[in-house]
Amino acid sequence: MIHDLAAVAGAALLFAAAAVVGRAYDDSSQTLRLRMPPLYAYWMPHWGPGTVAASAVAVLVIAYGPRLARTLPWRALLPAAWGGAMAWSWSLTLVDGWHRGVATRLTTAYEYLQSVGDVHDVGATLRGFTGRILMDAPDNWPPHVAGHPPAALLTFVGLDRIGLGGGVWASAFVITAGTSAVAAVLVTVRALVSEEAARRCTPYVVLAPAAVWTGVSADGYFTAVAAWALALLALAATGKVRAPACTALGSGVLFGLACYLSYGLILTGFLALAVLTAARTVRPVPLVLLGMAPWFVLFTAAGFWWFEGWSTLVERYYQGAARVRPYTYFVWANLAAQTAVVGPAVVASLRRAAAGAGALAGSRPGGDSRGGDAGGNGRARGAPLFRQEHRALLLLVAGGVCCVLAADLSGMSKGETERIWLPFTLWLLPATALLPPGARRWWLAAQAALALTVNHLLITGW
Repeated sequence: MIHDLAAVAGAALLFAAAAVVGRAYDDSSQTLRLRMPPLYAYWMPHWGPGTVAASAVAVLVIAYGPRLARTLPWRALLPAAWGGAMAWSWSLTLVDGWHRGVATRLTTAYEYLQSVGDVHDVGATLRGFTGRILMDAPDNWPPHVAGHPPAALLTFVGLDRIGLGGGVWASAFVITAGTSAVAAVLVTVRALVSEEAARRCTPYVVLAPAAVWTGVSADGYFTAVAAWALALLALAATGKVRAPACTALGSGVLFGLACYLSYGLILTGFLALAVLTAARTVRPVPLVLLGMAPWFVLFTAAGFWWFEGWSTLVERYYQGAARVRPYTYFVWANLAAQTAVVGPAVVASLRRAAAGAGALAGSRPGGDSRGGDAGGNGRARGAPLFRQEHRALLLLVAGGVCCVLAADLSGMSKGETERIWLPFTLWLLPATALLPPGARRWWLAAQAALALTVNHLLITGW
């Protein structure tokens, strides 16, 4: 336990260093374009209708979450976890109030809804989409539309066409879709590791501080699409489903959609590789690629070429704040910002995962590594032993780490990563299965306290 607390203290020092250095940068040259470095937020202590609700949800999950995760039938646990995550996300969102937190969050000048009315002919929009990305282009797209492939915008156009237009419906959609990623994570962990591991991490996935940024953000929706693609891939690869071929095709369809929702989701290839390695098979790959193909065929035939859109976006990226934001700061401050997104429980879990990887690497093939609590302290009461079955869990978490590091080193993530990296940081949460049951409520309380503090002291934005 002392090693866990040391890891959390180290993470807190990293965040503090990023805040101090970031403030010095902005005081001297105004190059970070952040009000509260390393976070994209500004200081504004506040409360709202969600204050009591969020506190109540946190108390209920801390008090009853571990027992329910242990005792509920699996088929009941998934909707219960999704419902708990929705309650947590909605209540945190409403701390900012209905108008600012829900009704207008997705209607700002940066957001997709600003361009929904511009789409009268989908074919014409796709043919001219890339030509409107650059900032000096006539009638250029708003930042979020320009920064993503057209399926992101077309999602909100589709909602509008079926009568669900406006900021409220958009917010409801992204929160409902985004929180379903909780169930996708549990399905994946159960398929690759064990049901016990999935149940262990359930309360942490539900009460993640990342909910501060999931609601309300289209990146929560992107996160869910990618998460379900990985969940279906895990089911197909392990054969723990009645129709693995159809499941693999479904996974490919979602992976293809993800590619046209966000360019950055191409990095989920690391996670897909982790899933296949954990399952020790590549059998689903041809069907996954077959499921992806129609998206590329249809969008290309309609006039949008993915690689041209990406290269044009890179040019636009350096027309804006990225041109002056220093890589040497953000390459480590981005990681500091993530400590607020994943929370102290995940920081401690990642330490255990790293120690466990070393323990497994040192064990004999096919044998158990009796590494205790993965900190060299001996086995804590109720703490999981590091067995070969944990190899799959460590691979899954390593996939998430690789996604984060690749995005960080690319230089295409200079700040504002609290939302951008949600599809990647989600997969760090399963590491919490490694935390000892005896300390579970303390770690959950720390997660909730961090989320509530951030949400009440800062206005987070995009």
